[in-house]
Amino acid sequence: MGRTNDKTVKEALNQMLKVYKIKRKFDETGVIANWAELVGKPAANRTKEIFILNRKLFIRMDSSVIKNELLRMRLEIIEKINEQAETELITEIILL
Repeated sequence: MGRTNDKTVKEALNQMLKVYKIKRKFDETGVIANWAELVGKPAANRTKEIFILNRKLFIRMDSSVIKNELLRMRLEIIEKINEQAETELITEIILL
């Protein structure tokens, strides 16, 4: 017979992150850690700096060609990030 308060590990972790109000920071760290999966290895290798501030993703690239490619793909990248986070984590991408 199961208990009424049984939860999966995922549910328990999500609840803990919400209670301690660190879910947003956890999700932001996940975006930075998975940057290569989001944009591909060539673009990730040319990324010099990446950080999130006030729901804006700041990216510094050392290749103007890849920078222009990211400019064209920025809406797709924002959608992909927000879909994975299951919330509106990023509203804008700023290329430095």
